[in-house]
Amino acid sequence: MPDNTYTPRVLITESAMEVIDTLRNRFGPELMFHQSGGCCDGSSPMCFEKGDFKVGPSDIWLSSVYGCDFFMNQDQFEYWKHTQITIDVTPGRGSSFSIEIPMGIRFIIRSRLFTKEELNNLTPTKTGEDTL
Repeated sequence: MPDNTYTPRVLITESAMEVIDTLRNRFGPELMFHQSGGCCDGSSPMCFEKGDFKVGPSDIWLSSVYGCDFFMNQDQFEYWKHTQITIDVTPGRGSSFSIEIPMGIRFIIRSRLFTKEELNNLTPTKTGEDTL
């Protein structure tokens, strides 16, 4: 893999892109994801209108995927940093504050471990504070 092409940390399925398109029609074009590992749905990714969830220095920006910034709490990042994340959707109501919940679906994460080669060429991260 060439040095100027990074291995993406976050991918997204076609189904999840369709949900994002629906959410953009309802809430506007600026959406974001955050994965906290805290209460409610635990480590499920939550989708918000950009600015409705305040990121800070303990949040890590992993990527922009389908035009949505994806942040993860620093503690969670320590568990997931060797893993490529794919945002997907599944039927069922989650117990989070994510804006897709009223649609009867929820975002989920599918993952796989990076190869040794990929680990050496990952998209650089930033802290949430650096994105403000």
